[in-house]
Amino acid sequence: MRGDRGQPDTAEAATDGAELVPLNALSLVMPSVKQVVEGALMAAGGPLTLDQMLGLYPEDRRPASAEVRAAIDALMTDYAERGIELVEVAGGWRIQVRRTVAPWVARLWEEKPARYSRALLETLALIAYRQPITRGEIEEIRGVTVSTQIVKTLTEREWVRVVGHRDVPGRPALYATTRRFLDYFGLRSLNDLPPLAELRDPAFFEQQLRGAGDAAIDAAMDEPDDDKPR
Repeated sequence: MRGDRGQPDTAEAATDGAELVPLNALSLVMPSVKQVVEGALMAAGGPLTLDQMLGLYPEDRRPASAEVRAAIDALMTDYAERGIELVEVAGGWRIQVRRTVAPWVARLWEEKPARYSRALLETLALIAYRQPITRGEIEEIRGVTVSTQIVKTLTEREWVRVVGHRDVPGRPALYATTRRFLDYFGLRSLNDLPPLAELRDPAFFEQQLRGAGDAAIDAAMDEPDDDKPR
């Protein structure tokens, strides 16, 4: 628009020829590291590593690793008396429902009491504690066959995977647990596994699964044991 005497409007003249910079959220007021870390952990839906948290920032505005660790420690303190907690697992850090309130929160998903297959849970426990282990070795320890469905369920859940083959006739597959298994059950490493006697108790996994509110695994395991003597 031009003025009465044909002169350019002041606002138009000020922007004429100037480079327009698009509005970007990262150019606005910088939130605290603690706020960014908390927001990212809430939105992630899974564990985040330190590098992933640092990667949220442009390179020229990236905080030091120590600042992010301090933010994590501060959040852990903040959550100490709350129904959620910030824990470190194999895949990094994650915010989760505190185990003491998990039985109540799990009612959001449960429509009926879950019934877990002892065969599946014992198989998972043996793989976790005796890995790497073959299917035949699991069957020898348990004294019954391991159904194909059990192996399929555990591998589809990405809790176990084939890590090699035993150098014997037939070259049977060797099974071991995965990082996803550690993350799901709140373990930082295999060193955090409880004693085998406790691990073979279905109650250990049932508590974790109930806390996760995982309807899919409920359906997969809500069936009678199909153990058959070898």
